[in-house]
Amino acid sequence: MAVTACGDDGDSSSGTGGRETVTVAALPLVDCAALYIARDRGLFEKEGLDVRIQQIQQSLQALPALAKGQIDMVASANYVTYLQAHEKGTLDIRIVAEAIRAAPRMMEVLVPEDSDIKTVADLAGKKLAVNVLNNVQSLTFDEILQKQGVGRPVYRAIPFPQMGAALDKGQVDAVHAVEPYDSAIQDELKARVLVDGASAPVEAIPLSGYISTGDYTDGHGRTLAAFQRAIKAAVEMAEKDPSVVRDTLPTYTRVTKEQAESIDLPVFPPVMDATQLTRLTDLMEKQGMLKKPIDPATLLVK
Repeated sequence: MAVTACGDDGDSSSGTGGRETVTVAALPLVDCAALYIARDRGLFEKEGLDVRIQQIQQSLQALPALAKGQIDMVASANYVTYLQAHEKGTLDIRIVAEAIRAAPRMMEVLVPEDSDIKTVADLAGKKLAVNVLNNVQSLTFDEILQKQGVGRPVYRAIPFPQMGAALDKGQVDAVHAVEPYDSAIQDELKARVLVDGASAPVEAIPLSGYISTGDYTDGHGRTLAAFQRAIKAAVEMAEKDPSVVRDTLPTYTRVTKEQAESIDLPVFPPVMDATQLTRLTDLMEKQGMLKKPIDPATLLVK
């Protein structure tokens, strides 16, 4: 059922043609493919929504705006950042939909072609770029290192779009890059893959989602149900024909059409799974990124 301004259960603003306006902050990552597919293929419009996308470079940047109600949702939101904010009481989060789960080769640790770093053990004490410190990249990579029994690198915060330049200039020894930056850095710098960041024991772990707040979700149930239906339809479209994702990527990222043809795609879950999300919260608690347990099932918008 299409959502209309008078029929919703909250104070949504009216967008183009009387559709409900939903403002979403989004990163220029593969994570957001379903969001753009839903917009460009008219899936949001079909559900009576006018989804307006604001691009950001790090999901952390959107946290204050979400807390103040200046935006309604963050797409491809790094779960770790928002779960930590929830635990601290600075943001009462709700998970509207999953964005991606890890898949082979969709996030990798890269080193220069001529680097002396030949094995994961060689990374100990070296500078490794991640998008945000103390977040999902270091969380999952530390678990990989622990499994292999080797030491940790020194993490440096560098936004994904700047990682290639930082590696090229020698500002860091390695980068932990996600698609589409992963493939772009390999292509442009001939960087060498040191390790797959989605390998055991963190294979298929949830990485990012569509995050809103309790205040917003409590008052906009039908709007959010419409949003979820559109995202699910986009994911099903992508699952049936991955070229839909590859055709969409150059429209909102810097990845070229040629690069989009060969990048490794993540898993786009069609529905939320609290059991899978618990893998992440358990890992956060194990590594001290959460001080107390969080049950993801209590945060899902159903």
